Amino acid sequence: MSAGEKRGAPEHLLRALRAEPPLVQCITNYVAMNIAANVLLAAGASPAMVSDAAEAGEFAGIAGAVTINIGTLSAAFLDGMNAAILGAQAAGRPWVLDPVACQATRYRREVVQMLVAQRPAIIRGNASEILSLAGEASHGRGVDGRDTVAAAEEGARRLAQSSGAVVAVTGAVDYVTDGQRAVWIEGGSPFMPMNTALGCSLTCLCGAYAAVTDDAFDAAVGALAHFAVAGARAHEGAMGPGSFAPRFLDALAVVTPAALAGAAIRDASVPACGPA
Repeated sequence: MSAGEKRGAPEHLLRALRAEPPLVQCITNYVAMNIAANVLLAAGASPAMVSDAAEAGEFAGIAGAVTINIGTLSAAFLDGMNAAILGAQAAGRPWVLDPVACQATRYRREVVQMLVAQRPAIIRGNASEILSLAGEASHGRGVDGRDTVAAAEEGARRLAQSSGAVVAVTGAVDYVTDGQRAVWIEGGSPFMPMNTALGCSLTCLCGAYAAVTDDAFDAAVGALAHFAVAGARAHEGAMGPGSFAPRFLDALAVVTPAALAGAAIRDASVPACGPA
């Protein structure tokens, strides 16, 4: 750790991640598996797409973290998710929830509420998903988030307080809160929403960062800052979403701790008490 570097700072966590690449068990959807695996490898972590209930719980005991994504939800996937969560909890490992399109159907709403009750360390979603989880109306249709991150700020804070999870709301500008601490993270690229599964991949990266720190808030901030810096760099020279995609993987790989130290992170914490 360099002089003046805080232990929980994104640059410190990136150093730790690359010094000992964490094994991340990613139970994610069929669309995201290949992309998420490549994102983790580029960032410096080691992905494992182990989802069947016959081995998911046992594997969670050797992984550094588990990530759960309900994008292509099925009974078999859900069995594997529950087994992995139990395995992670028994081994003292963090797990991360991605509530994809949780507002879309009754089945998804019921499943995601059951998963939230199992105490994820981090919940990462778009604004529409987070608003729905917080019990507020959202304009999301399917996997599309049609609400602004700013509109979900208060709901995210309340969800963090009620669930005990760090809540990361991603969009044009990201917001992370544990119910008390909060930050805004700027960066990225407008081409990112045009590339499928980047949000799902970011959830997996949250798992990688969670594997190298005991503070889930720091983990979420580190992962989102890594994406924001890489996205902004990949945008330079990209002509559209197609040319952006390979540039983004390259950028993830070459982001340095020094670059993360310069990420645009603004404090958004609410004071414990109002002015005297």
